Amino acid sequence: MKTIHLAQDSIRDLLNHLLKRSPNNYGAYESTVASIVSDVKERGDEALFEYTKKFDGANLTPQNIQVTQEEIDEAYAAVDPKLLSVIRRSMENIRVYHEKQKRYGWFDTTPDGTILGQKVTPLAYAGIYVPGGKAAYPSSVLMNTVPAKVAGVENIIMVTPPGKDGKVTPTTLVAACEAGATKVYKVGGAQAIAALAYGTQSIPKVDKIVGPGNIYVALAKKAVYGHVSIDSIAGPSEILVIADETANPEYVAADLLSQAEHDELASAILVTTSETLAAEVSRWIGIFAEKLSRREILEKSLENYGYILIADSMDSAVDIANEIASEHLEIVTKNPFEVMTKIKNAGAIFLGENSSEPLGDYYAGPNHILPTNGTAKFFSPLGVDDFVKKSSIIYYSREALQKAKDDIIRFAEAESLTAHANSIRVRFEDK
Repeated sequence: MKTIHLAQDSIRDLLNHLLKRSPNNYGAYESTVASIVSDVKERGDEALFEYTKKFDGANLTPQNIQVTQEEIDEAYAAVDPKLLSVIRRSMENIRVYHEKQKRYGWFDTTPDGTILGQKVTPLAYAGIYVPGGKAAYPSSVLMNTVPAKVAGVENIIMVTPPGKDGKVTPTTLVAACEAGATKVYKVGGAQAIAALAYGTQSIPKVDKIVGPGNIYVALAKKAVYGHVSIDSIAGPSEILVIADETANPEYVAADLLSQAEHDELASAILVTTSETLAAEVSRWIGIFAEKLSRREILEKSLENYGYILIADSMDSAVDIANEIASEHLEIVTKNPFEVMTKIKNAGAIFLGENSSEPLGDYYAGPNHILPTNGTAKFFSPLGVDDFVKKSSIIYYSREALQKAKDDIIRFAEAESLTAHANSIRVRFEDK
């Protein structure tokens, strides 16, 4: 990791370097993704099966593309009962948290006969993308599916890449069944996003696509946005830790590495007011990296996007944290709650030395699908709001419209929209 004393030039250079990780800079892949998306749109299942054979080595047909009840039963038999219990406890925490996000319709009336309100309606079809293949991410299944279920979505369509044997990883499949996915299809990559966006002979078209994935998935979501809605275009994982001299350097180092192990583009940053802590964290990172299983990925991630930033005050540390707008932000200071009040931009905020980032990944309840690459300045974590839409309700009595008509006509005529004005005026003309 590079150790830097914060200054205006170093901050600017750092921000520019981190933005290189953004999916918006993956231009070299865009033409490939556009070709795949277009092909699936035109040829449907035929193209979907060809790409699955090419990229995943699995032979799909209309008969085996959807997971069957027999495969679900096999998955339950293969999953450790203790892990199944953990999945269920985690899912309950996620459900309880997201229940608190639910919005309800409302109406507001006045004595002269106006009714204004808002109608909240769940999406009819939600598409859930879950990474797969060699890896298993049952936690992502829960984080995508549970809020959709809480929102009231009736059709939750999940896609995930199969292994070469044409099967879905058992833990992923069990999590999907527990969380309430309606159907699970064995497809991944850009071709799966295209199938959800446009529909094929086997896979229904959805209204919104959510969930993280690799570069191809991110760019495919970007390509189909507008035809369907998406949650966001996810980039590589990131963590930023704000710490002072009271922090435990061993804990801080362990937490930084918990994100660096995701991939070589992951970012791990410590911002501290203590040079002593900075040196100790660096030492512990070296100790841990020697014995962790993903050492090669860790080392490349830290070499490329790992930083220890030394700030001259806690206010300066907060300022750089707000500029970076990290996906995960840990505050390990003497009074983390006070520091938290100054944070404006972060996906998820973890307070105190016992609230490490993996707690949010797996168990606490808040969603772990979060904005990355500085987009926490304007995006939020995935939640129930992502799976509903809102309609405005407007009712005016004749008495109420009588009071407002002159204002509306004047406004319409100011914009030279005479038909708008006439729509109001005609209601009050003598016949």
